Amino acid sequence: MLKLSLLIFFLTTNLFGISVLISKEAIGFRQKIEPSNLRLVNIQKLTKACVPLTLNQVQNNEYRTTHYINKKVIICQNDVEIYKKESIIFNFGGLQIEKNGKLIYENDDFIRIKKENGKIEKIYKDGRLK
Repeated sequence: MLKLSLLIFFLTTNLFGISVLISKEAIGFRQKIEPSNLRLVNIQKLTKACVPLTLNQVQNNEYRTTHYINKKVIICQNDVEIYKKESIIFNFGGLQIEKNGKLIYENDDFIRIKKENGKIEKIYKDGRLK
């Protein structure tokens, strides 16, 4: 009788679990979320502030982190944002250059770009370095 009740207890604990994604390794700031870096795990409790990210969402969209995520931490929707590629194309006659970043300032002499890592790059329109 005791063995049967223990068996039933262990079988029902997984039925009431919530499946969430947990990071296999530490994920850096503004790094893309790859399905290979995540593991699907059943847990019993979840905090009220966390709405877990689903495997279907990760497979359909590209996400990047909004902050550093440690190893073995539940991935919530407020920890990630949908990745949108921001790039600028420079047209120097027959030559086109594409740079990743966001346009901040432009005048007749130069263009300022904010890169994904937060650094600001200044590119002169006549091709000089400084």
